Amino acid sequence: MTEQLTLAKAIGRALGDALAADDRVVLMGEDIGRLGGVFRVTDGLQERFGTARVIDSPLAESAIVGTAVGMAYRGYRPVVEIQFDGFVYPAFDQIVAQVARLHYRTRGVVRMPLTIRIPYGGRIGSVEHHAESPESYFAHTPGLRVVTASTPQEAYSTMRAAVTSDDPVVFFEPKARYWDKGDVDTGRIAGLDDAAVLARGRDVTVACYGPAVRTVLDAALAAADEGIEIEVIDLRSISPLDIDAVVESVSRTGRLVVVHEAPAEASVASELIASVVERAFDALRAAPERVTAYDTPYPPSALEADYLPSLDRVLDAVDRSLGRWSSRTGLAIAGGAR
Repeated sequence: MTEQLTLAKAIGRALGDALAADDRVVLMGEDIGRLGGVFRVTDGLQERFGTARVIDSPLAESAIVGTAVGMAYRGYRPVVEIQFDGFVYPAFDQIVAQVARLHYRTRGVVRMPLTIRIPYGGRIGSVEHHAESPESYFAHTPGLRVVTASTPQEAYSTMRAAVTSDDPVVFFEPKARYWDKGDVDTGRIAGLDDAAVLARGRDVTVACYGPAVRTVLDAALAAADEGIEIEVIDLRSISPLDIDAVVESVSRTGRLVVVHEAPAEASVASELIASVVERAFDALRAAPERVTAYDTPYPPSALEADYLPSLDRVLDAVDRSLGRWSSRTGLAIAGGAR
């Protein structure tokens, strides 16, 4: 069945379908029940499934995740919401020291079928701790699956796959895309570790994920007006990364640009570029480029447009990789023309 849904409604629909399909699925978080969540993602689910399965928690992220660990031990499949990206840090100990390690620590006896929902990313004009991109912390942690989505279809399909996974999944939801609408086939369940090629091109590979995908697709359209073909890869899975898909693309284009909203240092872009250099160095015809947020704390909302990757910054990186004039160099690079 296909219907038009916003990305937020697609996640809510996926959660409702998961609750209906499996009595072991339980939702928990701050204000997710009566209020339906800050972004109304879980609106109506408590009324439909009751307070024992859609639970309004105290304002204590460490307690939310810690309780979910106990639930998973008892055979439940908890889905917990961290209200905003910057609120996850009080639960960091539980996630990296317990959730990520228990399967390994018990030699496979204990599984952690736990999904942790984290709205993340900027462009909503909010204050500190409400617009961050902390995904690298969790991608660095063995034992966690870390995923995101860029469209309503991917949001629905990925959430359904996350809830049925026996591994702990950290699902980063791009809050600036919550209101984007698209067709959703509720019969389609996604994998949790595959990238998707959204646009084919022969000149430059641009890998991105989550809220940056729309910016990159807009850049691909703008570049096409100048005869430049950008191959756009939506990584979808942040950990594990689908290195094979990126290497295959770079082996054809010879160039790589990575775009995301998190800062550059020790980032997904760093890991992806290092992996491509290790595996496809001979295919590269130019140095890989990163287009990311800057290595500073997230700024006041009035400055976030300058802080986050923009269409112009993406196109600038594409130009540099092609040896064309760019704003950073201020002159033609060898092999290119202004």
